[in-house]
Amino acid sequence: MARSTVIAIGASAGGVDALRDLVAKLPEAFPASVLIVLHIGAHRSELPAILNAAGPVPAKHATNYEQISSGQIYVAPPDHHMIVSHGKLRLLRTPKENWARPAIDPLFRSVAEAYGPNAI
Repeated sequence: MARSTVIAIGASAGGVDALRDLVAKLPEAFPASVLIVLHIGAHRSELPAILNAAGPVPAKHATNYEQISSGQIYVAPPDHHMIVSHGKLRLLRTPKENWARPAIDPLFRSVAEAYGPNAI
């Protein structure tokens, strides 16, 4: 079975404008899934709403054990690392990495391992 493409993106809290600009340029029938980790605190995140207002590809906070689908933007919820395991998203409250949870590195490592050449 061919694996679909997964795009993993990491940004600090100052990257919201860049994420909004990127999402605004995605086509409606985007053929990949997008996974986003934003280094933020444990407070509530409005990032999915911001991204939904910016472009046609739907964005939402990821849920634990959620199947990854093309044409969807998944955002790590506050205070949880987001990784990929067996084609599903996992949300973990493991120790902070580089003083952050969510941290970008766990996502990048897991996407590279799971998707290899189909990871961007």
